[in-house]
Parts: sequence; structure tokens; C-alpha cells
Amino acid sequence: MEFKKAEFQDAAAIMKIIKAAQRYLKNKGIDQWQKNYPNLETIKNDIENSYSYLLKKDKIIIATAAIIFGEDPTYNYIEAGDWICEGKYGVIHRAAVAEDYKGQGLISKIFKESFKLAKAEAADSIRIDTHPKNFPMQRAIEKEDFKYCGIIYTADQSKRLAYEKII
Repeated sequence: MEFKKAEFQDAAAIMKIIKAAQRYLKNKGIDQWQKNYPNLETIKNDIENSYSYLLKKDKIIIATAAIIFGEDPTYNYIEAGDWICEGKYGVIHRAAVAEDYKGQGLISKIFKESFKLAKAEAADSIRIDTHPKNFPMQRAIEKEDFKYCGIIYTADQSKRLAYEKII
């Protein structure tokens, strides 16, 4: 399995994974990733800014995530809690696994790779958030020893559970 930065020619395959994840969330009654987000423009922006990463198996893209280092304005305000660390951090956004590869621990693999990137970036922690009803992602996050920190709100004021892991 290969973990690498995405390139522009990967955008369509990434969007296929994102669209499947959007359908999955909708079918589960979770309004996360609805309202045309993330969209192709978001993914292309991630690629352009070198935030977009993917997992490949036998040359097939099987998982994706945006891993961003530096201040994330969405995380400036946290409610009903506090961040663990005030130092440099990375954020995992838009993590998804291809339908045929769900249940194989690939989100865990992305998390572990993000921890390696954080060490290389001299970051103190990794942060992530998810929808209050996205129980599979909450389990994956907690399995990797992220600690629940409180509630944040996305740009459209959607409530998200926020987590952090010290590296």
C-alpha cells in the first residue's frame, strides 16, 4: 500500500470516493458532507495546496484525506471544552475510504501517516472533527487515542465533535 500526495489527475477518483461517502452519510440520516461539499473545486484546491493525500493499492486509489498544517480558523473557537495543546497542529479533513475497501482499517492507516507527517512538520498534535451522528468515524478516531476536546462549528455553523491527539 502506498501513501502519497494526490495529483490533479487523481481528482476524479477522489471525487468518486467522496460522492460514495456523501451517499453513505445521507442514507444513514447524517447531514455531514451534504450541500455540495466537499466538491471538485474543494478537492482541486486541496491538491493545489499540497493538502490532499491518498492511499493506493495496486495503483487504485482506495482512500483519501486532506492533511493541513497551520492554523485552521474553524478551530479557533471551541465550546464545552478546550484543546489539549496550544502548539503547532495539523488537521485531518475530508477523510474517506472507497466503498469496496471499508472495514479494512484504512482510516487508521491515514491517521498513522498523518502522525508521521506531523513529526516531520514539528507539529505538537493532530486535530480532527466529525458529525455528532457519524459513529463509525467517532469509533475510528477514538481507536487511535484521539481525545475528545469539545464542540466546534464549521463555516456553515454545523456542529462538530472535535478531537486532538498529541504527537
